[in-house]
Amino acid sequence: MDKTTLIGLIMGIVAVGVGMVMKGVSLAALLNPAAILIIIVGTAASVIIAFPTSEIKRVPKLLGIIFKEKKGYQPKDVILEFSELAQLARKEGLLALEAKLDDVKDPFMRSGLNLAVDGQNADYIRDVLNEEIDAMEERHHSGAQIFSQAGTYAPTLGVLGAVIGLIAALGNMDNTEELGRAISAAFIATMLGIFTGYVLWHPFANKLKRKSQEEIRLKSMMVEGILSILEGEAPRIIEQKLSSYLPASERQEIVEESGEMQNV
Repeated sequence: MDKTTLIGLIMGIVAVGVGMVMKGVSLAALLNPAAILIIIVGTAASVIIAFPTSEIKRVPKLLGIIFKEKKGYQPKDVILEFSELAQLARKEGLLALEAKLDDVKDPFMRSGLNLAVDGQNADYIRDVLNEEIDAMEERHHSGAQIFSQAGTYAPTLGVLGAVIGLIAALGNMDNTEELGRAISAAFIATMLGIFTGYVLWHPFANKLKRKSQEEIRLKSMMVEGILSILEGEAPRIIEQKLSSYLPASERQEIVEESGEMQNV
C-alpha cells in the first residue's frame, strides 16, 4: 500500500468533513443522490467519451498503481547489481553473464543484458532500449491523462449541477422550504465537483506522473549500466556513473555497501 496516497486521501476527506461541521453544515447534506449522479456518473461518462476503450480498460490497473507501493528493483539495488555483474564480466568475459541472466528479475534489464551477451553493438542496444522507454512513457502519459481530464471535467459538472439546482429553486419561489433545499443541493453539486477534481483526480494524475518519472529514471540507469559493462568499464566507475542519478544523501550508502560486498 502506498501510504502517502492513503494518508492524503484520508486527510482530504477529514479536512472537508470537519470544515463543514465547523461551519455548521450537517454531513447529511452530502447524501444528495442528484448531485452524486451528476458529478460521479457525469465525470465517468465524459472520460469514456474522451478516451478509447483500450485506455479506459486500464483504469482499474492504474488505480492499483496509485494505491500500491512499487515492489522490485530500487535504484540502489540496480547499482549494486551492475557492480557485481561488471566484476564478473571483467574477470570471466561478457559471455559469463549469460549464466546470471535468469537471476535478473527485471525483464527490461534482462532483455538489455541479453542483447549485450549476443554481441550487439552499443548504439543498437541504446536505440532499442530507449525506444522501449519512450513507448512506456507514452503509455504512462495516456494513463495519467485520463485522471487529469477527469479533474478538469468534474468541477465544470459541479457548475452544471449548480445550474440545475438553481433552476429547481426558481421553480419553487413560493415555497421557502423547497427553495432552500434546492439551493443547498445546487451548492453540494459544486462542492462535490471541486472536491473530486482537486482532491482526487488531479492528485491521482500527478501520482501516476511521478511514478512514471521514477520508473524512467530506473530504466535509464539500467541502459547506462548495460552499456558500461559492454564497454568494459570498472565496477567502481559504473557505481560512480549510476550514482549520479541518486540524491547526494544516498550516494554514501552505495559506497559503503559496495565496499562490504567486495570484502566478502
